[in-house]
Amino acid sequence: MEWTNLSEKTVYENRWFKVNLADVALPDGRRLDHFLIRLRPVAAATAVNEANEVLLLWRHRFITDTWGWELAAGVVEDGEAVEAAAAREMEEETGWRPGPLRHLLTVEPANGLTDARHHLYWSPEATYIGEPEDAVESTRRAWIPLELIPDMVARGEVPAANTAAGLLMLHRLRLG
Repeated sequence: MEWTNLSEKTVYENRWFKVNLADVALPDGRRLDHFLIRLRPVAAATAVNEANEVLLLWRHRFITDTWGWELAAGVVEDGEAVEAAAAREMEEETGWRPGPLRHLLTVEPANGLTDARHHLYWSPEATYIGEPEDAVESTRRAWIPLELIPDMVARGEVPAANTAAGLLMLHRLRLG
């Protein structure tokens, strides 16, 4: 039941993404035009301290007009290693420098529309270096007990799918 991308052309492009139109062949022989968004990879990172608290950002997303807890995240710059991008984003957005990062998981948040891949990392340590360079990214930063995460996700306080998946994985890894 595989769909086949016969050809693809870019209809809009900027430094952040491309909107393409694909000519797709369906398994039953029909063809259709399908829009898709091509995106650069995203890297995200957090830390978990000795008290099993996870570092998160409280922020507003204007597109959905929602508030929620998120991981520090951003695009991987050209020529940048994914893990280095995750560490950079955490430091810029939280003011905390992670220790050695561990890969947590890679997710495709909307694979019916985009090729976006979000690579999530975590560290069991972090060092506070000062106020975040990108303070406009969030209203506040806080260490949240991992034990609270499942209920927070269930209540919709963690609306971003990548963050919810990563936090639930961390909860399982650290608290079983």
